[in-house]
Amino acid sequence: MSITKLDKPRRRRRSPEEARKEAVVSARALLLSGGPDAVTLSAVAADIGVTHANLIHHFGSAAGLQSALMGSMVADLNQALDAAVARLRTDDGAPLELVNAVFDAFAEGGAGRLAAWIALSGDLSHLEPVRTAVRDLVEAICDKMGDDGQARERIGSAVLFIALSAFGEALIGPPLRNMLDQPDDAGRRVVANLLPTFLARGSR
Repeated sequence: MSITKLDKPRRRRRSPEEARKEAVVSARALLLSGGPDAVTLSAVAADIGVTHANLIHHFGSAAGLQSALMGSMVADLNQALDAAVARLRTDDGAPLELVNAVFDAFAEGGAGRLAAWIALSGDLSHLEPVRTAVRDLVEAICDKMGDDGQARERIGSAVLFIALSAFGEALIGPPLRNMLDQPDDAGRRVVANLLPTFLARGSR
């Protein structure tokens, strides 16, 4: 009776685009399971069955791979924020629906961890593509609430409040909720309950 051994991923011919895409997918999985330190050329190469030199050829360095990963994840965050804008424009369940949309955007695909990684790296240029999506979110809320001339500043502050809360939830929400015996949606509901008062500031 023979014993079947687990084989390493077989090397196969890939186009340059396929190789880069597979490497970025692997790097994302490593980031989510092991944090930024786990995203190395050798780990990704072993995971997808290519040589270290092959990844050097495609990305230039570990920093190049990490930059490609950030770009891919930022694109996903942009899509999630765009979906939040569309959801807000068509859904009458605000403010909880608004909060859910932004919280979901930061939770999807490890976006919260990505934002932390970018902030800690010190190179905030990777977040520049998010600028338009965030501004579109402010515009969508203005359209929904009506812009009375003073609303835009309050709404910008409200988006900051929601986004910071969503970022914290994505990073440390589950263990904090467990410590405090709170349900999974506790953070979202706190923000949603505070949001009307927050938006009303300065409107009188």
